[in-house]
Formats: sequence, C-alpha cells, structure tokens
Amino acid sequence: MENLERIEFAEIFKKRTKKFVVDNIKLFRTLPKTEEAKIIGRQLLRSSSSVGANYRAACRARSKAEFHSKLSTVVEESDESVFWMEILVEAEIVKPQEIYYLLNEGNEILKIVSASRKTVSQNKN
Repeated sequence: MENLERIEFAEIFKKRTKKFVVDNIKLFRTLPKTEEAKIIGRQLLRSSSSVGANYRAACRARSKAEFHSKLSTVVEESDESVFWMEILVEAEIVKPQEIYYLLNEGNEILKIVSASRKTVSQNKN
C-alpha cells in the first residue's frame, strides 16, 4: 500500500471508528433502565469509545513500536466491545436484530485492526 493510500485509509478508518463510538452511545440510550443493562452498557461504552480514541492515537504514533502498542489496544477494546454486545443479546437485554449492525461492525473493525497489527509486527522484524 502506498503512502497516499495509507493516509486515505487511515482517515476513512478514523471516521469509521468514531461512528462506531457514536452508534454505541445511541444504543446505550435505548437500553432498558435495569441495573444489569446499565452496567453492561457502561462497559460497552468504555470499550467502544477506547476503540475510536486509541485508533486516533495510533495514527499520531511517533514510532512503529508506539503504533503497534496502540493498535494492540484497539484490538483488545474492539474484542471487548464485541463481547459486551454478545452479552446484551445472550442475556436477552436486546434483540439480536437491534444490535446486528453494531456487532458486525465491531467484528469487522477487529479483523481489520488485527490484520494491520500482524503486518506491523512482521515489518518490525
């Protein structure tokens, strides 16, 4: 991937991860007002917002090591976000169709960032 393509991809992906955060905030607002929904919802808000913030930080990394570290955090937080969404469905707090798009997006982000991290790791060696 050439430098210009990387820059364009990074800008598009920054917007995508930011939308992921905003969409999770909107989901949180629709959750039932039960204690368990609030607790799980807050966990999801923390992890999903970390996805967007840490990807943005990765784009400003000063070294490959820092970039790899931030990408690793994005991988962990996107995986955690998917986990909390799965819990919301399995605990029957939300219906699968209400969260399908977000769950799919979380998995897509996870795949993309995991592949990027792997490429960075291979290029470090």
